Amino acid sequence: MNRRILIVDDERRTLLLMERTLRDLQDEYEDVEVRTASNGEEALEAIRSDRPALVYLDLMMPHVGGLEVCRTVKGERDTRDTYIVMLTAMGQEVDRQKAKEVGADQYLTKPFDPDMVLNIAKDVLGL
Repeated sequence: MNRRILIVDDERRTLLLMERTLRDLQDEYEDVEVRTASNGEEALEAIRSDRPALVYLDLMMPHVGGLEVCRTVKGERDTRDTYIVMLTAMGQEVDRQKAKEVGADQYLTKPFDPDMVLNIAKDVLGL
């Protein structure tokens, strides 16, 4: 089973915190791989080439935003099964609805609970 995780965020601090949170899984399970991207363009490239099972995706990024990345990934035959968790400071219902409309599987608001991030990853990856 594919156990790759991609974290996408343009804020370095959030990226590092997410990476540190998920590195525990990588240390515990040798087949779990955690990678990062700092913008939507890098995210699309990584998703298409690495085919992660799980993507934690920031909603608001310059150039290509999270909604567009999600819409693209969910619209392509080879990547549509990628599990996408939108991770954002935007917690209003209208934002959640937009994410749902483009195919996001879950929606977490910042600040996030690291245990919840780990639990989602364990569930999606079957750990």
